[in-house]
Amino acid sequence: MELSPSAHVDSFTRDHLPPAEQWPVLEFTLPELQYPDRLNAAAVLIDDAVATFGADRPALHTPEGETWSYGQLQQRANQVAQVLTEDLGVVPGNRVLLRGPNNPWLVAAWLGVLKAGAVVVTTMPVLRASEVAKICELTRPVVAISDHRFVTELPHALGAATAVVTYGANDDGDLTVRCASKSGRFDNVPTAADDVALLGPTSGTTGTPKITMHFHRDILANADTFARHILKPTADDVFAGSPPLAFTFGLGGLVVFPLRFGASSLLTERATPVELARQAAAAGATVLFTAPTAYRAILKEGEADLLKGLRLAVSAGEHLPKETWEAVHTATGLSLVNGIGATEMLHVFISAAGADIRPGATGVAVPGFRATILDADGNEAPPNEPGRLAVIGPTGCRYLDDERQLNYVHNGWNITGDTFMRDEDGYFYYQARSDNMIISSGYNIGAPEVESAIDQHPDVVENAVVGRPDPERGSVVCAFIVLREGVEPDDAKRKEIQDFVKATIAPYKYPRDVRFVTELPRNPSGKLQHFRLRAALGDESAELAGAGQGR
Repeated sequence: MELSPSAHVDSFTRDHLPPAEQWPVLEFTLPELQYPDRLNAAAVLIDDAVATFGADRPALHTPEGETWSYGQLQQRANQVAQVLTEDLGVVPGNRVLLRGPNNPWLVAAWLGVLKAGAVVVTTMPVLRASEVAKICELTRPVVAISDHRFVTELPHALGAATAVVTYGANDDGDLTVRCASKSGRFDNVPTAADDVALLGPTSGTTGTPKITMHFHRDILANADTFARHILKPTADDVFAGSPPLAFTFGLGGLVVFPLRFGASSLLTERATPVELARQAAAAGATVLFTAPTAYRAILKEGEADLLKGLRLAVSAGEHLPKETWEAVHTATGLSLVNGIGATEMLHVFISAAGADIRPGATGVAVPGFRATILDADGNEAPPNEPGRLAVIGPTGCRYLDDERQLNYVHNGWNITGDTFMRDEDGYFYYQARSDNMIISSGYNIGAPEVESAIDQHPDVVENAVVGRPDPERGSVVCAFIVLREGVEPDDAKRKEIQDFVKATIAPYKYPRDVRFVTELPRNPSGKLQHFRLRAALGDESAELAGAGQGR
């Protein structure tokens, strides 16, 4: 696909796109995906929204009761763009790093960067200096905008050439103070639809993050596929959720989707699942985005009634077990909207809602996308045969200078790293991450299925299952389990859980190795980091083998 003439003065992102032959196929099969050659996503999301829905319409809420209207958000986004271009010398194509929790000024900064024709580099506020440094080394930001509470790590991570601007401190150099001196009028840079707008580091479930590259049109495409056709938002909706805006699940659900359809969003900086549910209920939220573990926690705390005011509850970020779907439906009447997305694809591409939901299935390909299952030889697998999930749509994987592009894209397909099955009706059923399928004594055992069985035990708060190398069986199922407070983690409880699993699923799938822990490793977006558990087991096996005590 030939790219449009770029508006970027700084050509860094165009120069560092993967070679064209390594790109996935991109398809724009819906009328709403036919975007003009010149497109600034921020102009569509806030300027067009003000023109369509009115400046006084509520846009952003906080749990403390603060509300920004669409007009106020537009003015502050314009002021941010003015500060960047007039005070800091930012030119189109420069990268601007953002760091902060979910709050209105982070949204204004995100929009302002795009209006200025610059490229947003998203980072989780909890990342440490060494982690931010790796991202900065790859993306080379010229400016970093940070919530003043999260700036201490930045001097150790940024080069001397990167200017740092804080917000929320109210000192003379603070972004909010600088913005107050600006007119709030700004002529948006007329970027190309295929100019890079966003550099999103992957969330790190495989250890080393990759930098995904997304165009201005990509940002709108996810709203015009998953949101438009599955969620069907209205201007009266209030969105809420747990994912950070640096996580593309959160960016879509809490910024792009509501602004695209004239709705509003509750931005919560940090909350437990129950706190989130309480804040969402108090704000009159109608659409909630969070992970299956959060829904389970809300139910286990006896707070299911907090969810009953929702129109939609969306589950993504990790596998949604059928048992969790059924428990939420029984307790609240809500039919959880399941889905799978990827940072490489920006948001959800397989899902279903309403009467189209089949409990236990992830869903079908979202309008605008197509998906299939590939076997080990790269051919399409027949129905009900497990294989690699492959997707094509209006968005697709482009890594910034990363050889792993060759691992993700094969023959035009985006290969997500998930093992799925597809039935005769086109519904997709999750089996495991491709690196989370355990082969033990010749049996293929999906770790998520074992995790789901363990989760049903009343004393289990959460668990993670991986394969532990074993010289006799190849691998054995190893479960790391967090017990509820007050339960003794002893051998009797271990055997009780093992017997429970044997009675719940096929006995050969039970965890032969059970380890009680106080917490599980998660990345800043909340995803379980199975790779860290596998690495610990690998180190342990190496030590035992070196001592002549291999199991």
